[in-house]
Amino acid sequence: MGFLQGKTAIITGAGRAVLSDGRCGSIGYGIATAYAKEGANLVITGRNTKKLDDAKEELERLYGIRVLTVQADVNAGADNEAVVASVVKQTIDTFGSIDVLINNAQASASGVPLSEHTTDQFNLALYSGLYAAFYYMKACYPYLARAKGTVINFASGAGLFGNFGQCAYAAAKEGIRGLTRVAATEWAKDGINVNIICPLAWTAQLEQFEQAYPDAFKANVKMPPAGHYGDSELEIGRVCVQLASPDFKYLTGETLTLEGGMGLRP
Repeated sequence: MGFLQGKTAIITGAGRAVLSDGRCGSIGYGIATAYAKEGANLVITGRNTKKLDDAKEELERLYGIRVLTVQADVNAGADNEAVVASVVKQTIDTFGSIDVLINNAQASASGVPLSEHTTDQFNLALYSGLYAAFYYMKACYPYLARAKGTVINFASGAGLFGNFGQCAYAAAKEGIRGLTRVAATEWAKDGINVNIICPLAWTAQLEQFEQAYPDAFKANVKMPPAGHYGDSELEIGRVCVQLASPDFKYLTGETLTLEGGMGLRP
């Protein structure tokens, strides 16, 4: 029996993506795979229904769990509270509880200098990342409090280090870091474990970028000191499993997965 047998996790941005060698090719799908191996029932959201359906088929077939897919997109033109409320309602109707919320989804227009960034591009990052985390945390709070559950949010080195061309992405991720710390403080009394991960993972998008633009990749993507990029399932996904396991509780902590290695700190 896995650590998360009988638990229900919502993971945003978890459509199927794979690397050329067959490993998990996105952080969301890596987390979903790690959770499936521990027996959790999953609710996965995203914008691409085919990727969601492909994820559901593979995860249910390989690991014998149940997966609910919900097409959901938090954006500047949507009734976002209704979008998120629908995801939460479907989760409760299907599984009866919410034990883990993982806010992973994020879109952005990277590579655009701040002076050239448009309002629409800025909104894309803020709504898909910061606002989505806000709406999901609010909507899931009563169920997480009942379950003494776990929230795991995702930030980025882009905000920590001020990456060129990522002003909106960095702003969204730094906002999520602040939101996470406040929730950790306010929700500790409810037994809710709230943490944030700042990953540097090898993904299908990075792999495609390296193949298509090798010179640009070499100039902008630096090898971590650990000598490898984070593995979406085996490192980042497993950290997410650890943070939600019954024997592991940081109530007011911050978790960093940086520079291709894993580290935990209160």
